[in-house]
Amino acid sequence: MEPIIELKNADIYQRETLVLKNINLSVNKGEFLYIIGKVGSGKSSLLKTFYNELPLIVGNGTVCGYQLEKIRTKDVPFLRRKLGIVFQDFQLLTDRTVYKNFEFVLKATGWKNDKTIKDRINEVLAIVEMGHAGPRMPHQLSGGEQQRIVIARALLNNPEIILADEPTGNLDPDTSDALLRVFMEINAEGKTIIMATHDYPIIQRFPARKIICEADGIRELADDTDIIDFESLLEDLPTV
Repeated sequence: MEPIIELKNADIYQRETLVLKNINLSVNKGEFLYIIGKVGSGKSSLLKTFYNELPLIVGNGTVCGYQLEKIRTKDVPFLRRKLGIVFQDFQLLTDRTVYKNFEFVLKATGWKNDKTIKDRINEVLAIVEMGHAGPRMPHQLSGGEQQRIVIARALLNNPEIILADEPTGNLDPDTSDALLRVFMEINAEGKTIIMATHDYPIIQRFPARKIICEADGIRELADDTDIIDFESLLEDLPTV
């Protein structure tokens, strides 16, 4: 199977600072991958490289058929339409309803027919069990509800990959579990999901492939690695 994401000998920079070096990573279509590590260890930087917020300067990378080291500025929006991004801080427009948030995204990405837009918004809200939320303002929703809305927004353009950056960071355990069940259901439908997290109980309850960001790069962890080993492994890791 041809990878949907592949990095070869890639160095990840935040401006002039080398965050991760000599990264070799392959992710197949339909996989669920956790990226774990201490705060500041490079998890978010790796995700940002996938959607070209951080350009790939050293090494080679391919995401959804786009070569990251060669991508032209005019092609970056087309790459990002193939990706759904879920942020910890929601990034919802607070001056409009959930429906209007979604309508804004769809119209900005070329959707024109009002009925088609309405049908798609209702469809993605139903996927995350938030069909009632369209007319509500973001501040009227709980943190867990807002995060479900953000997942639905990420699904609007039927992306090939969902990238989630610490999506459970501000949520209680029960809400986090409910959110992970949503991600797992989406993954079961064939979507590739890559989640950066240091929420280790979540990894234990919802096991999947996992890599750890370390000061000198990344390393894959075996499926049977115990959660206690994760924590001891991370204790002595320097942060960037």
